[in-house]
Amino acid sequence: MMACQEWPEPIIRVQSLAESGINAIPERFIKPQSQRPKTQSNVVPTKQGFNDVDVDVDVENINIPVIDFQDLYGEDKNLKEQTLKRVSEACREWGFFQVLNHGVNHDLMKSAREVWREFFHQPIEAKEKYANSPLTYEGYGSRLGIKKGAILDWSDYFFLHYMPSSLRDQEKWPSLPNSLRDVINEYGDEVVKLGGRVLELLSINLGLKEDFLMNSFGGESEIGACLRVNFYPKCPQPDLTLGLSSHSDPGGMTILLPDENVSGLQVRRGEHWITVKPVPNAFIINIGDQIQVLSNAMYKSIEHRVIVNSNKDRVSLAFFYNPRSDLLIQPAKELVSEDRPPLYPPMTFDEYRLYIRTKGPCGKSQVESLTSQK
Repeated sequence: MMACQEWPEPIIRVQSLAESGINAIPERFIKPQSQRPKTQSNVVPTKQGFNDVDVDVDVENINIPVIDFQDLYGEDKNLKEQTLKRVSEACREWGFFQVLNHGVNHDLMKSAREVWREFFHQPIEAKEKYANSPLTYEGYGSRLGIKKGAILDWSDYFFLHYMPSSLRDQEKWPSLPNSLRDVINEYGDEVVKLGGRVLELLSINLGLKEDFLMNSFGGESEIGACLRVNFYPKCPQPDLTLGLSSHSDPGGMTILLPDENVSGLQVRRGEHWITVKPVPNAFIINIGDQIQVLSNAMYKSIEHRVIVNSNKDRVSLAFFYNPRSDLLIQPAKELVSEDRPPLYPPMTFDEYRLYIRTKGPCGKSQVESLTSQK
């Protein structure tokens, strides 16, 4: 199958549209009724799996787990075991967690957000120099699919490759603001290191050698890593559209630096959507489809989406930490037994991406549909 060289229709820059002063969004951005954000009940029955206590739960006060990594590196073994347990529970029950004291400098995190905010506020002519195509998606973009007439998301983005280093081309990165390339190079190095530390924790919690997941991804120098910077302009009708449609991440793991002032990420929990409340100086980490496969579904890749705001723009940095694209990914032998057979067939990451592009349904069901392919 040949990759599409060009977009099927003229690109609509959402930021320009939002800044034009419109009071109603174009029809191209209006989601079907069933997909729109909506005011939901403030309680969720416990049968949805929030806890085992026979009471209803206040949705507004629920957040994904927040885990402090500081105790992992101290001398108290009990505290370390408790932290590992919390990570394990988050991966099995939520597929998402926020992490504090992760080792990445807080000023660097702030600088990474700010240089990209500055980029998106450059004149449109400066940004269009980096306009992308569906061939690689690398560069400045405003849509993620190539279906003509598709309903669009209310967002622009910049996508770049970071690992392996052979794919890293800083000439394709914005030259404005002047500090952007240096800041993102330093930021990328630190987030890659964090990803390696998290893979070790996940491996240990699965009862595997601590380097199992890293080796399954191809090793430190061969992992695939890329950055998508999302810009969600303020929207005059946020109840009709989404910044990013419901999906699960096809790769290994995502390390998200959220906007520090505006919430937007929502995680599916049963039949409800939970709005994540970002903690200052924390990263949001979520399990992707490839780790769900490697863990034989012990860890969960969970459906999520992004809502938009009528008063404020929002910027987030999603760092995708993926297996080398040509390695076979399949359930770990140690996690397969007669009582728990392998749930997924062997498939490379490249093959999986092609599968979901051509055959797989949308949303979380893309990885679940693999079970029928065995």
